[in-house]
Amino acid sequence: MMSLCSWMLIPLKLFLPAIIAVLLILIVGLPSLIIASRYYCRKKRESLSKDGVLHVGFFHPYCNAGGGGERVLWCAIKALQVRHTHVKIVVYTGDLDASPEEILKRAEKRFNIKLIDPIQFVYLRRRRWVEADMYPYFTLLGQSLGSIVLGTEALTAFIPDLYVDTMGYAFTLPLFKFVGGCNVACYVHYPTITGDMLRRVSGHVIAHNNRPYVARSPFLTAGKLLYYRLFAWLYGWVGRCSDMVMVNSSWTEDHINELWLCSLKTHRVYPPCDVEDMKKLLLSSENSKSQNGAEQQASLKSKTDSKKARNLIKIVSVGQFRPEKDHPLQLRAMYELRQLVPENVWDNIMLVFVGSCRNREDQDRIKDMQDLCKHLSLENNVQFKVNVSYDELKKELQEGTIGLHAMWNEHFGIGVVECMAAGLIMVAHRSGGPLMDIIMESEGSRNGFLAEDETEYAQAIATILKLSSQTRKQIQDAARASVDRFSVEEFEKGFLRAMDPFFRTHSET
Repeated sequence: MMSLCSWMLIPLKLFLPAIIAVLLILIVGLPSLIIASRYYCRKKRESLSKDGVLHVGFFHPYCNAGGGGERVLWCAIKALQVRHTHVKIVVYTGDLDASPEEILKRAEKRFNIKLIDPIQFVYLRRRRWVEADMYPYFTLLGQSLGSIVLGTEALTAFIPDLYVDTMGYAFTLPLFKFVGGCNVACYVHYPTITGDMLRRVSGHVIAHNNRPYVARSPFLTAGKLLYYRLFAWLYGWVGRCSDMVMVNSSWTEDHINELWLCSLKTHRVYPPCDVEDMKKLLLSSENSKSQNGAEQQASLKSKTDSKKARNLIKIVSVGQFRPEKDHPLQLRAMYELRQLVPENVWDNIMLVFVGSCRNREDQDRIKDMQDLCKHLSLENNVQFKVNVSYDELKKELQEGTIGLHAMWNEHFGIGVVECMAAGLIMVAHRSGGPLMDIIMESEGSRNGFLAEDETEYAQAIATILKLSSQTRKQIQDAARASVDRFSVEEFEKGFLRAMDPFFRTHSET
């Protein structure tokens, strides 16, 4: 009779050639492939580099989405074009349904940004690999590995001198650095994973990224914690491959330093907010005075209509229709608010959602929100303004009294800043960028309000409605005075300062 050890040696002998082959591929084949690919990329890049032209590639697969990340992209490109005339810009995009002219036209319409020189677009056909619905399980890992596939397509199509990831696909950084031989940089809006996410999972908190059946199971929670910790280690390694890191807020900076351990090459560069243009808008009280002057010479019907419009209390929520923006929390807050204000006041309150819609999933999300409005009997007090123009956005902010933002751990909050610059009194979530960088609640210097759940949001809104005109004006003035550090001009200075070493190195070679 054969011993147990003999039985164990049989499969080992059978699979030994395969194990040796895999080890040889990993030890010899993979490094050889990387060296050969790097040599090919260097030769191809040298053939493109003529007359001292520096090619800068921005990896932004959703460049036509119309959100805050896209504002950063277009402002960064314009800043480089103004400072460095020898730079040629390439944008990697997966927006196959939009021509270059349509993309640039939308950027101008949505953000009031018009580029100085033409840019080149490289269209990627594998963007589906980075979309969350492709990976119902292990979504973070699936999207990250999918970004390597998409990055490989980008690198094959065009090899830049300097690669800049502006969407948070950190797993593309080692690809362009070690295989493409490029200098690499990144602008991080939101860490893919954070210590807060680990704490939420370990605390069995139900969230959009922690399903109820996982949160309720100790076994599944332990497995997810192990998965998150392994992923956090991988995320830290790929992040450290970046030659230079820009982050958009103090909150993001803290988490990136914790995970990537690269504080010496990390720069905090607040995103560009259109504060100058927004600050030109009249405050609601000033707008009412100007309307009063015009009404004196209007007909009786016009007076009635204007009075009705003036009595309308508009609450404006600016943000893409994405799950993490937590629009349902804002609707639940409105339901709670109804219990706190008189009926005649409630009848004049209107919550207006203003945001961009990226795809079918976002459209379905809006439909779900409309159904929730009916369920909560809010359909007469809520409006949806989807993919509006820049002028329409300004009109909504001009007419608004209160701004609303409900994302937990919002990395920064461009919409929060723009609402404050427009003169709205802001109510944002007590976490992330709004807490650490934007809103102050201390007595004498208050420039907005913070809240955590629907009850606190409703109470904050009710408090604002009861403020005297003088107190309201003080908060509006404080808010407008506090947002200058988030201007487009300040972003351009910080972005160019962080990027200058790359261009000095290029000019010296």
